[in-house]
Amino acid sequence: MKEIARRALLYDFYGELLTDHQKKVYEDAVMNDFSLSELAEEYGVSRQGIHDLLKRSDAILEEYEKKLGLIKRFETLKSTAKSIQGDLENLKEISSKKERNLLIEEIKRKISAVEDI
Repeated sequence: MKEIARRALLYDFYGELLTDHQKKVYEDAVMNDFSLSELAEEYGVSRQGIHDLLKRSDAILEEYEKKLGLIKRFETLKSTAKSIQGDLENLKEISSKKERNLLIEEIKRKISAVEDI
């Protein structure tokens, strides 16, 4: 399941950088869950040809991520936002002014770190 999610994210972020043919085949394979046999029949090529095209497309998309790191940044931002949301919920529970101020400073630090991403 993780591999499918990873491939879907790669496609979401970098799919437009593939050729039209690569996009169609990759989308059918990953998003529409077509088998190699179904894809081979649909596109009039061998299963091996489809397999090779998907491997090349995966490599291209991974290379874009390696160079640009958009997915890594997205996941970092998502994680930080979730952490800040938890901090804000905790802030409601804290009655001590000193503890509240410490947590507010921590939230500010997280927000500042996000600005550097």
